Amino acid sequence: APPGHTQDGGQETSFRWQCVEQPIGKLLFRRFLEGSAQFAAAGALWAEIEAFEQCEDAEREEAAKKLRSRFFTPGGAEHCGFLSAAATAPSTG
Repeated sequence: APPGHTQDGGQETSFRWQCVEQPIGKLLFRRFLEGSAQFAAAGALWAEIEAFEQCEDAEREEAAKKLRSRFFTPGGAEHCGFLSAAATAPSTG
C-alpha cells in the first residue's frame, strides 16, 4: 500500500478514498460537516473551493478574493482558524 494508506481485505480506507472519491462517502461527510456548528465553516469552505475549481479563468481572481475574506481572514463571516498560515497564504502564481 502507498505510504499513509491502509488496506483491509483489499478495501482502501484512506480519507481521500472514503470521503472525497466515493460519492456516498463524500455526501455523508459533507452533511456531517454542515450539520455541526463546530465544522460548518469547513463544510462551506469545501463547497466553495469545489465551486472555485469550476470557475472560468476570468472569474478566478474575484472568487479567490471572496474566499479569502470569508474563510481566511480573522473576523471573516466563516473564518477557518484551524487552517495553517501556509494554507491561507495568497497564491504567488
